[in-house]
Amino acid sequence: MRLKSFALAADELNVTPGAVGQQIRKLEEWLGVELFARSVRQITPTADGLAYAARIAPALQQIRDASHQLRDRSNHAVRFVMPPSFAAKWFSKRMSRFLIAHPETSLHVGSSSIQMDFDHDPVDLAVRYFNGKDERLETVLLYQGQAAAFCAPAYRNRVGLNTPDDLVRATLLNDILHPWWEKWLGAFSGLSTNEIHGIKRVEIDQTSMAIEAAIHEQGVVLANPLLAEEDLSEGKLIHLFPDQVVKVPSGYYLIWPKNRELRAPVKEFRDWLLSEAGDLGVK
Repeated sequence: MRLKSFALAADELNVTPGAVGQQIRKLEEWLGVELFARSVRQITPTADGLAYAARIAPALQQIRDASHQLRDRSNHAVRFVMPPSFAAKWFSKRMSRFLIAHPETSLHVGSSSIQMDFDHDPVDLAVRYFNGKDERLETVLLYQGQAAAFCAPAYRNRVGLNTPDDLVRATLLNDILHPWWEKWLGAFSGLSTNEIHGIKRVEIDQTSMAIEAAIHEQGVVLANPLLAEEDLSEGKLIHLFPDQVVKVPSGYYLIWPKNRELRAPVKEFRDWLLSEAGDLGVK
């Protein structure tokens, strides 16, 4: 019912599609109703099938959770997923600290901007950039989202960027995942709406790519200071206007499912990550 395919279900169950089809047919005979309407290479749930699946889904989830918890008792692996920019700009340089402190733990790290489904994805913990509101999840704020202007020192000197109004001569590197230029310029510049819309822009669909473009003197990026801290410390970027920072509704949250008991290695990693994030100082 979830995959809408006997073949995909067979792959997940490590059996043949014929075996899946036979068991579904036997279940339909026992129930006295059709659960799926069959056509060439396609199955479609019937109304009875959808209603039946909805009723038994909680029980199937309980079986899945109990099985995973029992299997994972002796599992020292931690599976952790976070946004690519957070992984590259903040987490990667800190990861070795955990591995040195906990050599017995096997850390499996992934980066993705796609929302994780803890019921089906093999993930213990995740960092998500959102507003922190999800009744299914435990959420701990690591860093509140902000928007600040950064560029390479040579770019500032070449264009002459001394006040926010000077950005009319710049190229704005617009991170389309976090498009805050209108709000930032509206708050801190004296430019008119037409002047703001007339500023040259480059649209970029990855935060880390937008920051790299700023490092290579392609323009000014509006980014979360958390993601620019390493490049600032190395002198690759400068914070153009440190007093002009916009707070945004989203932030980086550490998340895991409510009512799921975390294994000891997962708790250790969670506590370590929260400790590392403690020096961020922005809650």
